[in-house]
Amino acid sequence: MLEKPYRSLVKAVSWRVTGTCDTILVSFVVTGRFKKAVSIGLIELFTKIMLYYAHERLWNRIPFGRAKGSDGQSI
Repeated sequence: MLEKPYRSLVKAVSWRVTGTCDTILVSFVVTGRFKKAVSIGLIELFTKIMLYYAHERLWNRIPFGRAKGSDGQSI
C-alpha cells in the first residue's frame, strides 16, 4: 500500500517535533536553563529542516541505488 503525500508530510512534521523535543531536553540537561534549551531547540528545528532539504536535493542528483527504466534512465 502506498502512502499519500499528506501522510508523509504529517509523519515528517511529527518526527521533527519529536527530534526538537529531544534537543530541548538534552539542552536543558546540559545547560540547566529552560529558556536557553528552548532557544537551542527552536534554532535546531529550522536549521535541520534546511539541512534535510539540501540533503534531499543533493541525493536527487546522485544515481546510486536507482532502478533503470526501459529507456536506460534512472526512475
